[in-house]
This record gives sequence, structure tokens and C-alpha cells, in this order.
Amino acid sequence: MAGAEDGGDLDLDLLASSLHADDGDVRVLLRVLVTRLSGALGERLAVERAGRFRKSEDIRQVSILLGDDQFDATVDRGSLECTVSRSSGGIRIRSSRVGTDEWLRRLLGALRSEAQTTESTRVALESLVIGNGT
Repeated sequence: MAGAEDGGDLDLDLLASSLHADDGDVRVLLRVLVTRLSGALGERLAVERAGRFRKSEDIRQVSILLGDDQFDATVDRGSLECTVSRSSGGIRIRSSRVGTDEWLRRLLGALRSEAQTTESTRVALESLVIGNGT
């Protein structure tokens, strides 16, 4: 990951833009995030599939818990509704609806902070940046 090992800043705007470029189909965007983050986040990543009677690859909702923040993205009529919530002591104290770009920026910023101390998150973030591990 450019800049990660040498302490430089990761260009989160560039990364969010590249992920958002795949957003022609929001389901593709969610699949990319789930595929690349599932190993690193484990149970902190919750995925609700769109299919009811059969296992579907289409994702209806993603919830990601990082520290005191929860990042939720739900597909609604082909668009992505995004929310970022903050908790304290296990109690939700704030919830904000944000646009997809802002949601991605905040999510990637939280992942970057965690990646400074967690190897699996660092590897997952690298796969988002350089596109391997799919």
C-alpha cells in the first residue's frame, strides 16, 4: 500500500473515487467491500443477502462495526442509502445519513486507523487499494 509502510498518508479521496467508480451497480460496490473485508473484520461485518429462498450473491445490506462507529449501507431501489452511527458504552448516541462518497471516506478512514495496529485490516485495506485478493 503506497505510503502505509513509510508512514505517508493514504489518499482516501482517490480510493473512495475508485471504489465509487464501480458504483454503476451499487451491488458490485458492496460485493467488492464484502469480499475484501470479510476475512479481516470477521463478525464485525454483517451481510444481509437479497434472495429469500435461495442463496443470492446480491447484497441488500452491509453493516460494519469499527470501534465505536457502525457503517450501514442498504440498497434501496438501485441506490445506496448510507448511515454512520456512533456509540458510547454500547448505546447509540448519534446516527447520520450520509452520501455514498462520505460513507466510503469515513469507512476507509476508520479502516486506515485500525490498519495501523492490525495486520489483517492492513492487508484488507491494501487489497482495496491495489485490487488484489479478489
